[in-house]
Amino acid sequence: MLDPARSFDIIGDVHGCALTLERLLDTLGYKRVGGVWRHAFRQALFLGDILDRGPRIREALHIVHDMVAAGQAHCIMGNHEYNALGWVTPALPGSGKTYVREHTPRHARLIEETLTQFAQHPGDWHDFLEWFHELPLFVDAGRFRLVHACWDPRLIEQLRLQHPDGCVDEHFIQASSVPGSFAATVCNRLLRGTDMRLPDGLTLTGGDGLTRAFFRTKFWEDDPQTYGDIVFQPDALPETVASTPLSHSEKSALLRYPEDEPLLFVGHYWRSGRPSPIRANLACLDYSAVLYGKMVAYRLDHETRLDSHKFVWVDVDRPQANQ
Repeated sequence: MLDPARSFDIIGDVHGCALTLERLLDTLGYKRVGGVWRHAFRQALFLGDILDRGPRIREALHIVHDMVAAGQAHCIMGNHEYNALGWVTPALPGSGKTYVREHTPRHARLIEETLTQFAQHPGDWHDFLEWFHELPLFVDAGRFRLVHACWDPRLIEQLRLQHPDGCVDEHFIQASSVPGSFAATVCNRLLRGTDMRLPDGLTLTGGDGLTRAFFRTKFWEDDPQTYGDIVFQPDALPETVASTPLSHSEKSALLRYPEDEPLLFVGHYWRSGRPSPIRANLACLDYSAVLYGKMVAYRLDHETRLDSHKFVWVDVDRPQANQ
């Protein structure tokens, strides 16, 4: 699938920030030729979540799609591409749902900007939905791996038996409407990550305005002791929760990505600060571009351990009040 003669630029969540993506590609040495961003000897690898939230969603999707079509890039599926497919895919009979992703006010809010920007371009929207089916849920290139949120080797090995290239079809998306099914478990784990329920019925309202009863957890800590040791999201846990010891069963249920595994790149998690590795074999490249953070890439050549000097990014400035 990947050209071994090329080096790669792995790019985090775009979320409709097309102008910022063009700035990043330009910074990385890509040039727009024949309407497509190209590099003489590198390929871009996108970690999904190209749509939703941002000001130029349609343009961002065209940039990435056209690069993929021209052999200049590959893209994996993010939870927002999956959400878009779920929005239009009827649920399986007996699932208790009308669509895979029910048309609730909360779900509508997340996809509203995308639907608004495509309202006058229904043909484009149809074509992009078809393209989303071609995006694999993961890439395993041997010396490095890509997944939007979480690498779960047990689930990925099972998925490979049905879909060796990681690309799932409409039937798989439809099957994911059934809670607890294999398809639902795969999509939730690989595209949304691991989480844990807050204790004592607590809920938290995050910086994105959504209220949740769960918090996102790390999937690589070797010996965590408290809830605070495993939280992995921009919104901090209350101190009383963060200091709560993990039970033996909670520890046993945690997923771990060992340090001797190949390099792993994820997006999804809305990091902040200066881009850097999480561990020597793990990097998250989502630095909240759509919230005026950074759009980040990692320039991968042939290293087997991450180099903090190979992160490249552009800052996203807030618009001035008088502009």
